[in-house]
Amino acid sequence: MEFIDYYKVLGITKNASEAEIKKAYRKLARKYHPDLNPNDAEAEKKFKQINEANEVLSHAENRKKYDEYGKDWQHAEAFEKQKANQRAYGGNAGGYKYSGGSAEDFSDFFESMFGGSAGGNFRSSRQSTKFRGQDYNAELNLNLTDILTTQKQTLTVNSKNIRITIPAGVEDGQTIKITGHGGPGVNKGPSGDLYITFNINNNTSFTREKADLYKTVEIPLTTAVLGNEITIDTLTGKVKLKVKPETQNGTKIKLTGKGLPRYKKDNQFGDLYITFQVKIPSNLTEKQQKLFKELEATNL
Repeated sequence: MEFIDYYKVLGITKNASEAEIKKAYRKLARKYHPDLNPNDAEAEKKFKQINEANEVLSHAENRKKYDEYGKDWQHAEAFEKQKANQRAYGGNAGGYKYSGGSAEDFSDFFESMFGGSAGGNFRSSRQSTKFRGQDYNAELNLNLTDILTTQKQTLTVNSKNIRITIPAGVEDGQTIKITGHGGPGVNKGPSGDLYITFNINNNTSFTREKADLYKTVEIPLTTAVLGNEITIDTLTGKVKLKVKPETQNGTKIKLTGKGLPRYKKDNQFGDLYITFQVKIPSNLTEKQQKLFKELEATNL
């Protein structure tokens, strides 16, 4: 029988307050509760250790006895008898007695130090303590063109179909919470929540920054110099765009409202930014070369 460090089991210090003990116990008990970890022998073992630690440290008399004897627990009985003999009327020396339960729920160390096949409080706490259900996490893959409008979709999580609304303009990597659609609570505790993370695949030629879109469009040198009208693609179709004469390479223009929908903002959209890249001609004919030489002669 080895000495069990109950403070270490709960992950707290020896100076922990009652509130800290309770908080640590509830957190660990929920994590390792058998109902949330079915057929998991290790979780069951850990759950028993946690409850045993709580039985000792959450009761003032038990904790006092445990703190007083610690590693000398094997001599606790002798010490207690000596104390009892010193009392005028004898009686119990402070050991905390339980009734009911099964001895297998407690370690030999617990049985030897505190006596009896304790378990009443352990069983009742397990049966009456409400635990919030486990949170679920899921991922949903979408294309960028899927988020142009708000849509509904059915997800299957743990064999359960859940109907969700996907707002237009959702971000890549964004996580939303669906309240109450996680694991069921224990002992009538509340259900957990479902967290959905969106993976947005950019299946377009645009670069995205939140609700704004960016694209580089190549234009001929003659168009940049003389100006002209060109046709470009947007997410909602083709549009005609005027290129001003003497447009410089790298010139950027904004098409207001031609970006993505703004997340959860009705009828509001980002912008589309077009950067012009002037294409330098190659494989010139003799006539074209002659024309450029004539231009060069004008010192342009």
